[in-house]
Amino acid sequence: MNLPNLKEAKIRTNKEVAIKEALNLKSDKFKGQKFYLKTYGCQMNVHDSEEIKGILTNLSFSETTDLNEADIIVLNTCAIRENAHDKVFGFLGRIKHLKRNKPDLIVCVGGCMAQENSVANLLKEKYPFVNIVFGTHNINELGTMILNASSNQDIEVYSIEGDVYENIDYKRDSKYSAWVNIMYGCDKFCTYCIVPYTRGKQRSRKMPDILKEVQTLKDEGYQEITLLGQNVNAYGKDLAENYDFATLLEEAARINIPRIRFVTSHPWDFTDEMINVIAKYPNIMPYIHLPLQSGSSKILKLMGRRYTKEDYLKLYQKIKETIPGCSITTDIIVGFPNETEEDFKETLDVVNTCAFDGAYTFIYSPREGTPAALIKDNISKEVKEARLQTLNKLVNSYSLKHNKEYVNKIVKVLVTSPSEKGENKVCGYTETMKLVNITGASNDIGKIIDVKITSAKSFSLDGEKEIFANIS
Repeated sequence: MNLPNLKEAKIRTNKEVAIKEALNLKSDKFKGQKFYLKTYGCQMNVHDSEEIKGILTNLSFSETTDLNEADIIVLNTCAIRENAHDKVFGFLGRIKHLKRNKPDLIVCVGGCMAQENSVANLLKEKYPFVNIVFGTHNINELGTMILNASSNQDIEVYSIEGDVYENIDYKRDSKYSAWVNIMYGCDKFCTYCIVPYTRGKQRSRKMPDILKEVQTLKDEGYQEITLLGQNVNAYGKDLAENYDFATLLEEAARINIPRIRFVTSHPWDFTDEMINVIAKYPNIMPYIHLPLQSGSSKILKLMGRRYTKEDYLKLYQKIKETIPGCSITTDIIVGFPNETEEDFKETLDVVNTCAFDGAYTFIYSPREGTPAALIKDNISKEVKEARLQTLNKLVNSYSLKHNKEYVNKIVKVLVTSPSEKGENKVCGYTETMKLVNITGASNDIGKIIDVKITSAKSFSLDGEKEIFANIS
């Protein structure tokens, strides 16, 4: 007979109690004080910042966009590219001068960059004015760390993989469109990617907890949710329960929230069941972000992507045939070690074949601690920049071509905010994730309206609200 390890059970129980207490932590200690939060990086970081805002609000801080007004500054960082590090260190230089005149200012650095050992050590040595350094795994402890903040630096970035906690008190940026995190971390270990090392192994939330959150958002009047994960379509592979992302997507669609999206997908895990579910439900938007990274099978193998150029093209064609009108965007890296001109031409070949609606394009930069960093970076900066320019020109030509196809058509747009393009304009997104600047009133924000597209640019559309006359 195997007896339970009582010591381990007690530790696990104590941890669960501590997490629950941290999630519900409220205090009036900082009433009247203000927080400044700066977010770098991906959608996951943006959603993490909504959790950070919830924690700070529960401590009675109010938000400010003026750095000089802040009593606490939080930087939620990204580690995916080298220039992300440079931006953070540059911003810390500004904060250093600010703190000289405001010694009681609390400075916090969190996120993926803080999770790197080398960065945590650098912050300790060269930026001693930073009060708190926290990781991606222990955001829930930030409130306790702030309450205990002192002149001594508090660094706590250790991974505690396996912890998935619920009932997070998010302070969401939008009242109409919401992120719904379905998993943490990633198990793919692409050779260039730092994410598995900063966010840990894949940990999926239980499906009933996710669906409960979706139902709550629908009841609160949200028009759109985006299911979020580093590799969203690998959802459930780490769970004992017999369900996958296609099952979750279908169950979420049945809740009948008006719009459902998801990011980001890995081609290796994109199944026929997923494609069929997307095609079946009209409230699952016909938009898929499907990272390519390279069009060369040789480079894809070096990247550890687990598919070939031919595999990707076959999947792309299947999606286009099964989901009419589906918009597909992608990610592409140029200048990966050993990428020849022929390899780069293969990438251009895939772009010409797929004619993507858009692409996020990047120059490769090695990340310390990844396998690719051990490969000699044997492509010059000049060559990388020239390839990026060529790629962007091609991608933008297809973006403009697709956008022009919308002119004079009437499309449904979820209006999300005032537009930066003029006082009498608002903006939002079509079902296919096209940004539209609309001549219209602010009372349309939060609604899904019919818009007639009047003109097209490479990265956005212009339109006018369509008014239908009542016919008696």
